[in-house]
Amino acid sequence: MEKHRVVSHADWIAARKDFLAKEKEFTRMRDELSRQRREMPWERVEKNYVFDGPEGKVSLADLFAGKSQLIVYHFMFDPGWDAGCKNCSFWADNYNPAVIYLNHRDANLVAISRAPLAKLEAYRKRMGWSFKWVSSGGNDFNYDYHVSANADEVAKGEVNYNYRSLKTSNHERPGVSIFYKDADGNIFHTYSTYERGLDMLNGTYHLIDLLPKGRDEAGLQFTMSWVHRHDEYES
Repeated sequence: MEKHRVVSHADWIAARKDFLAKEKEFTRMRDELSRQRREMPWERVEKNYVFDGPEGKVSLADLFAGKSQLIVYHFMFDPGWDAGCKNCSFWADNYNPAVIYLNHRDANLVAISRAPLAKLEAYRKRMGWSFKWVSSGGNDFNYDYHVSANADEVAKGEVNYNYRSLKTSNHERPGVSIFYKDADGNIFHTYSTYERGLDMLNGTYHLIDLLPKGRDEAGLQFTMSWVHRHDEYES
């Protein structure tokens, strides 16, 4: 960092204008990509998924909470774990304040995990979150949307994740799936994204990307090894 190029104010403005042109091009490309995403074909949801929620059994349709659009965050929480994934928790810290705004754009957001409801509720209370979180432990939802390994995948050590086969011993993976419910109550799966596709949902990382050091993760033991649950930092 100490050897970074330093220039006059006039040269700095010139460089900033050059980079601004690239940023505007990226923004236009992102808008176009979002438009194309909305034009992708949908698939009808044929299964009647029933989840365990704080108010009892709830269907996928119930999770829309009167809205026509639903965002599902596939939160990694294996039934055998005592706490939710720390990286998913980093992402989930961004969701609480967003729900009220989503509700005013005809959308709702929920988290879904395989862990039993009692564990989800205890962890949600610990983290101070209020968004809805339900358990899919009694259905195939996580397997159908390829964020949990089924018995065959566990035996093979190979899962279907992010639209490809992946050799891994990790049986839980994060993701986001989007659904639409029409006036007749039909539900459609419109989009799912995984891995780096989730970057756009983490506002903290976007702020970090503005900094001179950026994410500064290249020298770490593994990417995101610096991340802890927000109540585990000493400061």
